[in-house]
Amino acid sequence: MTEIQLSHADYTVGWICALSVEMAAASVMLDETHSNLPVHASDHNAYTLGRIGNHNIAIASLPSGVAGTTSAAVVASQLTSSFPSIRFLLMVGIGGGVPDPDDKDIRLGDVVVSQPGGTSGGVVQFDFGKAQDGTFQRTGMLNKPSEQLLRAVAKVQSDYILGRGKVFDYISKLKNFSDFVYPGEAKDLLFQPDYHHTAPASTCKRCDRSRLVVRLSRSSTVPKVHYGLIASSNQVIRDGEKRDRLAEDLDIICFETEAAGLMDNFPCLVIRGISDYADSHKNDQWHAYAAATAAAFSKELLHAVPSIQGYQERYRQQDRGGQYYPGNYYITGSGPVFLGNVSAGRDINNR
Repeated sequence: MTEIQLSHADYTVGWICALSVEMAAASVMLDETHSNLPVHASDHNAYTLGRIGNHNIAIASLPSGVAGTTSAAVVASQLTSSFPSIRFLLMVGIGGGVPDPDDKDIRLGDVVVSQPGGTSGGVVQFDFGKAQDGTFQRTGMLNKPSEQLLRAVAKVQSDYILGRGKVFDYISKLKNFSDFVYPGEAKDLLFQPDYHHTAPASTCKRCDRSRLVVRLSRSSTVPKVHYGLIASSNQVIRDGEKRDRLAEDLDIICFETEAAGLMDNFPCLVIRGISDYADSHKNDQWHAYAAATAAAFSKELLHAVPSIQGYQERYRQQDRGGQYYPGNYYITGSGPVFLGNVSAGRDINNR
């Protein structure tokens, strides 16, 4: 029986992760998975292919143990080269939140979405600038996401105002995977910014609980979604005082280490599940759940992005994987593989 699979040109969304746990969470969010496709020898990415709603998605991860803005840019470049119909990229994974109990009150497991503000496109490269008068001054700006992504974000925001958010529903898809279970409020510990972690323990069992910041308990475990500026660089922030200084100088609400490599060259939205508070107390306890909340929001967002009929058509004849008849069949050595148009399928079978 001839194998059914899509072509490279059928994929319109690129989804980039930095960690294997982020890629695992992304894979579970797919409505269906697709067979792998051959790629050019210069493309070193390992892909998971599938569909969410009306969008076919190519998911790629940074090489294991190789993070940073340059690595992210290389992965994105190879992805968009192999899949020529990509309309935009999502950079999805974990990040460090900026806690502010009196304002946004970001907690572990919440989601932060990059959103343009002032002179920023949504992501600030905080190691690209200069120190002046005791504060950090940016010397440039990164591009903002495409209008289609920003319109979809606005649609999702309105859904949440009306109580129609679906992140929690999508997270429930992971209930059978123990690694992605909600760790619990008791493990969401925020220490005062000038109190540093007690080494060498990997958890905070030996840290002084009298130095915890007192916060009211939430009435629900449903993660909240926050919108604002995200700081990106190759430098991992593990200092509460430095975190707060940068947050005040740049008006940022989240830190991460990949997105700055993408924003100027690819239409991209950054979505981060909060796994730590960018201080010395950061550990891996919330990684999986935060990856899940980010992936769940990304799925919700994609349902708000309209598909464009015929968008891939211009790229089908250029696809590296084989010869294409527009819109319907992928021609391999074993014969035509059906892509979905019955009437045109009759024509090709008679050729």
